Amino acid sequence: MVFTSGGTEANALAIHAFGQERRLLIGATEHDAVRMASPDHEIVPVLPDGSLCLQALEAALQREGGALVCAMAANNETGILHPLEAIGTLCRQYGALLHVDAVQVAGRQLAGDKRLSVAGLTSLAVSGHKAGGIKGAGALILGAEGHVSPMLRGGGQERGRRGGTPALPAIVSMAAAFGLAMEQDWSLIASLRDQIDMTALSCGARITGDRKCPRLPNTTSLILPGISAQTQLMMLDLAGYAVSTGSACSSGKVSASHVLQAMGLEDDAACAIRVSLPWNITESQVEGFVGAYVDMARRLGKKTA
Repeated sequence: MVFTSGGTEANALAIHAFGQERRLLIGATEHDAVRMASPDHEIVPVLPDGSLCLQALEAALQREGGALVCAMAANNETGILHPLEAIGTLCRQYGALLHVDAVQVAGRQLAGDKRLSVAGLTSLAVSGHKAGGIKGAGALILGAEGHVSPMLRGGGQERGRRGGTPALPAIVSMAAAFGLAMEQDWSLIASLRDQIDMTALSCGARITGDRKCPRLPNTTSLILPGISAQTQLMMLDLAGYAVSTGSACSSGKVSASHVLQAMGLEDDAACAIRVSLPWNITESQVEGFVGAYVDMARRLGKKTA
């Protein structure tokens, strides 16, 4: 394990360490921390439900057998989980390395989830604040490929793999947050997310992707056709609820989400909001949000069931 300043640095370090002499294959819905880490990469498309297209990945691996594949465990905008076991099998079959951006999953999924123990995994990136820790700490967890060429050279910290004094308070906070997350009843949070989904559907909204596709228990993406995401965001903000129009890291951007565009959504991509439930969400808070969403839909002329 190499401690970093967060998920962005952990992803960048993995690509720097394992992708310099390999073709980089990344999913079309990857976070910008992966997409922007190297200008020379090939995009692997996703299916309409948001999961990585395994046929397209295999075709790419047939051409680029020794590639580095970057596949996120869960998408940060839709909550859709990628089929990591199948991806790992293809990588082993064609001699490719696999790096997983697990920032969204770590601390937000049931303990012992097999998606985080994929055989042949080269590296995995996590971040503490996503699980409720203080900001400033992440980690790159290494598999069999333990050697990492550093991006930051310094006084030999992290066994020479990452220079700079580690942020010890943030690292301790990250460990504590992950420990507490393993005790969390995520099925309860999933039921609260489903309550939001059902209310949105009754207001004429759609759920991004396929609801039958495995998703994170706390994240959903809601499309209200014909109503801009910016309008929804402002009205919910006035009601006291913070949502986003895409990645939580991109709150200042107004461009259409590359995630939704990759899923084949065109006009609807501008009508989607991301709702994410924190670990300490309460039922009464969700009931309040549901009421605000219904009121917003009615004021915008949407019929509600």
